[in-house]
Amino acid sequence: MSRRDIDLEPLQSVVTPVADEQERRMEVSLRPGTLHDFVGQHELVRHLEIVLGSARARGQSVDHLLFAGPPGLGKTSLAGIVAVEMGSGLRITSGPVLSRPGDLAALLTDLQDGDVLFIDEIHRLSRAVEEVLYPAMEDRRLDVMIGRGPSARAIRLDLPSFTLVGATTRTGLVAAPLRDRFGFIGQLDLYDVAELTVIVERSAALLDVSIAEDAAATIAGRSRGTPRIANRLLRRVRDFAAVQGHRVVDTEVAVEALDLFGVDEYGLDKIDRRILGLLCGQFANLPVGLTTLAHACGEETATIEDAYEPYLLREGLLIRTPRGRVATERAFEHMGIRPRGGGLV
Repeated sequence: MSRRDIDLEPLQSVVTPVADEQERRMEVSLRPGTLHDFVGQHELVRHLEIVLGSARARGQSVDHLLFAGPPGLGKTSLAGIVAVEMGSGLRITSGPVLSRPGDLAALLTDLQDGDVLFIDEIHRLSRAVEEVLYPAMEDRRLDVMIGRGPSARAIRLDLPSFTLVGATTRTGLVAAPLRDRFGFIGQLDLYDVAELTVIVERSAALLDVSIAEDAAATIAGRSRGTPRIANRLLRRVRDFAAVQGHRVVDTEVAVEALDLFGVDEYGLDKIDRRILGLLCGQFANLPVGLTTLAHACGEETATIEDAYEPYLLREGLLIRTPRGRVATERAFEHMGIRPRGGGLV
């Protein structure tokens, strides 16, 4: 690692608060507190039970952990669970916040023995910050330059034993030297409807909402395989039921509420349907480039590509061709539009 000047002055912005708004506090309150409470991801949970149990038996900090997967599947929840299971403190920050080596140095030197440091969106760390992180992860040390010019000298600071938990939605963007320093890499997958139904029922109990099993399954089926979306839809259904005076959320109430908020039976929202409407209508049977599609939708290209396309691809509603995006026959059926001519996939 090249020597860099590091400012060790503590920064107030290094650690992001876990909950700073009412909605955020409510979301945190719905998070599972232990591995036993965590629903789904059975293989990953089993692996973590072994890794954490072994570390507890040795009386040591657990190896550094990297969780990868789409947003909203429980990576932050798992970081909190690791701290709880190990009986350790939890510090939370994110890759974009750590913009300078001094930011990371201030955070590392403030850790206590056994603490868990969670870095969300770790693939967005700058190269300079990563170079500071390498020896901290591997050797529990921090190389610091004191002074400037001819009088500058290097000192080495010993760090307490800690566990770094990283989370990323883009595994391919995590630098190989950083990825190789994690002792365990867990991939989170989308949830099925049965698992999401259990999550909705659990969250409803925590929110003191009376909900029928069929209604919970209805919400789960429109949640894109994502617990975060399921919990958000549950809160909107709860709001609708409260305003309409329904004491119990049944299937009819759930469907009426979700339709009111523009979430259809596929879990598609207004932008999803706008994309499919353009591909099935204005650009029917024609491949459309990403830039053209983004301009037509009034959205940024990155938003279309990262936030909407992956789910539409998984559901078989559009495909990418070398010439552009094309709607599938299933998309035409869902939008209720009769295809013009042939050429559908």
